Amino acid sequence: MDEPRRVMCVEDDADIRMILEFSLHKLGGFELCLCASGQEALDQVATFAPDLVLLDVMMPGLSGPQTLALLRKMPVMRGVPVVFLTAKAMLNEVEELLQQGATGLIVKPFDPVKLPENVRFYWQHGRGA
Repeated sequence: MDEPRRVMCVEDDADIRMILEFSLHKLGGFELCLCASGQEALDQVATFAPDLVLLDVMMPGLSGPQTLALLRKMPVMRGVPVVFLTAKAMLNEVEELLQQGATGLIVKPFDPVKLPENVRFYWQHGRGA
């Protein structure tokens, strides 16, 4: 497979999920699984088997880092890049998120036109993480 096809987006904000759907499905041609919470992502990940996960950092219930830790324990997630979506991008926070096993970080607000390209980049550079 030379490019990702299936992207799971975990984002509690309905407006941002709508933008992700437009950007990645309509513009990027990806098959999406949109989840409103970390728990929903954990429940759906084995069935959907994503090529890449976009994961909001701050969510009610399970946070992005907590969700990532649980996802990393699942065999279906072996080698799957996970990219955090965050509105907070202080340098020390970025380093901390990357140390938790994320492949990369996309700052909100992001450019919906460039997001599919960003997903492909992180997929190419993050497999096996």
